[in-house]
Amino acid sequence: MKKLLFIAVLVLTAYSMQAQVAENATEIRPLLIGDSVPDLAIISAEGHREKLPAIVNAKPSVLLFYRGGWCPYCNRHLSDIRTVEDKIINLGYQIIAISPDSPENLNVTSEKDKLNYRLYSDGSGELIQAMGIAFKAPERSLDRLLDYSAGQNPGFLPVPSVFILNSEGKILFEYVNPDYKVRLSGKLLLAVLENL
Repeated sequence: MKKLLFIAVLVLTAYSMQAQVAENATEIRPLLIGDSVPDLAIISAEGHREKLPAIVNAKPSVLLFYRGGWCPYCNRHLSDIRTVEDKIINLGYQIIAISPDSPENLNVTSEKDKLNYRLYSDGSGELIQAMGIAFKAPERSLDRLLDYSAGQNPGFLPVPSVFILNSEGKILFEYVNPDYKVRLSGKLLLAVLENL
């Protein structure tokens, strides 16, 4: 019984350590290659609550985390990925982009950037924290985050990240850069996918 309790405490401690919000972008602790995505729900642009494992179990996935539709660097990155979307789909992958934005703001971003792939909301930040990429937003961003998340974002940002997952939700590749201005290009992403 003590051994079982000890294991439970270790698992909960590991999860709580992973699910914290870092003080800044350079202190994040993302999940690693070989880890599986957490069994958490995200909200579709249509407002439907869906479990991430159910989404990624449909087929191998490119999972993009971005700061929000208000971020010009994110919009450029989302549009760049759109230019290689057909090739990514032809390789057998789906593209899923996640931000703290509310479903309504996801639709605005999708229409503005003419995106065909699916956008999801993690306004509460539960998934972003569990992925280990959440950090405390600078003071100047707090009002914008509250507005774009429909009041759900408590003051965190995700470090923009790309995770490539197999159909079991296991991470095969990741690109996580604390400098939000530097993104994985669509061409480089395509090259990675072609070589996995």
